[in-house]
Amino acid sequence: MTTPPKVRSTGKSGPVVLDDISKQIVEQLQMDGRKPYAAIGKAVGLSEAAVRQRVQRLLDQGVMQIVAVTDPLTLGFPRQAMIGIKCEGDLDIVAQELSSIEEIDYVVLTAGSVDIMVEVVCEGDSHLLEILGKIRAIPTVRATETFVYLKLHKQTYSWGTR
Repeated sequence: MTTPPKVRSTGKSGPVVLDDISKQIVEQLQMDGRKPYAAIGKAVGLSEAAVRQRVQRLLDQGVMQIVAVTDPLTLGFPRQAMIGIKCEGDLDIVAQELSSIEEIDYVVLTAGSVDIMVEVVCEGDSHLLEILGKIRAIPTVRATETFVYLKLHKQTYSWGTR
C-alpha cells in the first residue's frame, strides 16, 4: 500500500487555472472517487481517454489527490485533537519537524494567538500525552493548547472548485 503524497507548495507563482471541464471532473471525483472514467466522460462530454489524461494532469499538478478517507473511531482511534502551538524562530523549520511526527496529519501556519495548528489522531489520552511530549520537545516550541474533539458534526471534502 502506498501513502498518498502530502500537501505541498508547488513553488509556482499563482494558482493553477482550471477550465470548466476540469472543474466538472474534480467535482465528479469528489462525489465518488471510484467513479469510472467512462462515466465521468459521459457526464462531462469527453471520451474515457481524455478524462484519464486530464485526471493524470490534475494529479501531476498537485491540484488534487484521490485517497480513501477512514473513520478513526471505527479503526480504534477514539481521540482526535487540534493543537495550537506557539513558537519562536523559523516557523517553517518547526512545521517540518512537526510534519515528521507520524500521528500528526495536518500542519498549518496561522495568524492569530498561535503560530501553528496541527491535527492528531490518537489511540487514547495517554497516546495524546505522548504526542504532546514530542511536540513540546522541539526546542523553539514555547507553548501548546489542546482542543480535544468531543463530537464530529461535519467533515466533507466536497467544496468543489468554485
